[in-house]
Amino acid sequence: MKREDVLMEALPYIQQFHNKTIVIKLGGHAMVDPVVLENAIRDAVLLHYVGIRVVLVHGGGPEISEKMKQMGKESVFVGGLRVTDAETLEIAQMVLVGKINANIVSLIAKCGARGVGLSGSDGNIILAKKMDLQKVNVGGVQKEVDLGHVGEIEWIDPSLLNTLLDTGYIPVVAPIAIDRFGGNLNINADTAAGDIAIALKAHKLINMTDVDGVMDKGRTKVYRKLTIREAIDLQKSGAIGEGMIPKVQSVMKAVESGVGYAHIINGNTEHNLVLELFTHDGVGTMISLS
Repeated sequence: MKREDVLMEALPYIQQFHNKTIVIKLGGHAMVDPVVLENAIRDAVLLHYVGIRVVLVHGGGPEISEKMKQMGKESVFVGGLRVTDAETLEIAQMVLVGKINANIVSLIAKCGARGVGLSGSDGNIILAKKMDLQKVNVGGVQKEVDLGHVGEIEWIDPSLLNTLLDTGYIPVVAPIAIDRFGGNLNINADTAAGDIAIALKAHKLINMTDVDGVMDKGRTKVYRKLTIREAIDLQKSGAIGEGMIPKVQSVMKAVESGVGYAHIINGNTEHNLVLELFTHDGVGTMISLS
């Protein structure tokens, strides 16, 4: 397409999304590749400057594991789930809030906008409770496991995020929550992004990951559009599995709770965020009610 055609195709979408809230979950390779992350932040700043209210939520599991290794602490997984003891939680906070979050805010400034780094405990944005014992399969035996300082979201208070958005900032949220006793809990970033989108009454939720979208069981086809019903059927069939499960569940919950549209896109491809939002064909998978 000619440059002018690209701009004209983008115009109606820019008009449609102006002053709307879009929550973007940064994850996958972007958390370990500085080039991929900077490209994603540049796109997010572009959205900000065309009048979209952008909120960024990020993960950081691989970085946490790497930092633990550097500090001589071994990551403990039971049935594929990370066990978070007090020391692991401290390392997670160090990585998520002290490193990744601060780095994203610096990149936003480098791209010419103003970011504010937050954890879910700031302003009681994310109130959580300790997760109940989880049933996992260990060596063919069903066991109940205590995952430690891992939280389940009870409530999102969007007031601080709205205040920042109203005054021209891009909030950047790390998935650390606070409980009713003032303690901190590590929470799933996909779940946090979805619940924040619901609380903000966001127009869109975009989950940036390492795959092109929701795929069929043979991994030969990417579904461009799915209804909630179709996504549920794919999950039951086993086509949606492992790390894609919390992503799909969070976007389905968001759409069912009033978020207009949800997207799962590959964040490794340059400018996929802009292509998804501002072109007719888009990229990745869009999930909607119907």
